[in-house]
Amino acid sequence: MHCTSKDQALAEKLSSDISQALAGRKSMASLSFYDRPTGTTCTSDAAKKYDSASVVKTIILGALLYQKGGTLTEAEDALARKMITASDNASATTLWKQLSDLKDPAKPNPVRIQEFLDKAGMDNTVLDKEGSWGLTQVTAGDQEKLLRIFSGDDDSVLGSKARSYALELMNQVQSTQRWGATAGAPLDSVIHVKNGWLQRSQNPDVDSFDRGDWKVNSMAVLTENGYDSGLVVLTENNRVPEGRPANEGWDYGIETIETISRTIYRDVHPGAEGYVPSRPALAAAKPPAAG
Repeated sequence: MHCTSKDQALAEKLSSDISQALAGRKSMASLSFYDRPTGTTCTSDAAKKYDSASVVKTIILGALLYQKGGTLTEAEDALARKMITASDNASATTLWKQLSDLKDPAKPNPVRIQEFLDKAGMDNTVLDKEGSWGLTQVTAGDQEKLLRIFSGDDDSVLGSKARSYALELMNQVQSTQRWGATAGAPLDSVIHVKNGWLQRSQNPDVDSFDRGDWKVNSMAVLTENGYDSGLVVLTENNRVPEGRPANEGWDYGIETIETISRTIYRDVHPGAEGYVPSRPALAAAKPPAAG
């Protein structure tokens, strides 16, 4: 864990408290955090690659806005809204293909998304070139770069209209998907979020480490009323105890993320009343669809 800040005491407290929050967790976790007002950053294993699940949808959104100069058609707007606010997978697939080279339709090569990553300096992100966008390899550091672009005032990658649109969609994410890196955020901040989750199959062609593993990721931005921060937490190895409902691995990943999130916001904004997100209900019979 490495934290820096204009306030050295804050940096030291964050480093200690985040490390302590992670100490009892069995899953693997990486994070990247920034707070512009206090000049604070924290990172832990921020270059480690993880299956993206649906946090890649923020990349798809950024690439779409980059390619279209921030002006979307009515159809593109409808797809983008469903993709972010409801984490709709079909909409993500449609936009992924739109931004791809389709010489081989079975393996859409996302060349226009790669152009966006290159422009954004997201050099550690590896797009899945066979159409399985949820298996794109992302890092906490690169996703933090994306949050900085969305929430900043630099027009070199995305203009102000595009940035505002991206944050608007992340602010409108449905209530059951606002968990994760939002936990503990000050209630007077404006919260923007996108989460992702998937459970890898038990199929023999899946790497032995990944079989049955829940990948649970979350990224959030706080804005307005003096707030200007971003947090990304990526997790894996959220294992399901033998004989237990499959959702327990998902819930464990969420709890890992929210433990980190509450710790960070408590240290950076002491005394602020914190946001308590809805936790998806654990259903023993039916695990959630990947999102």
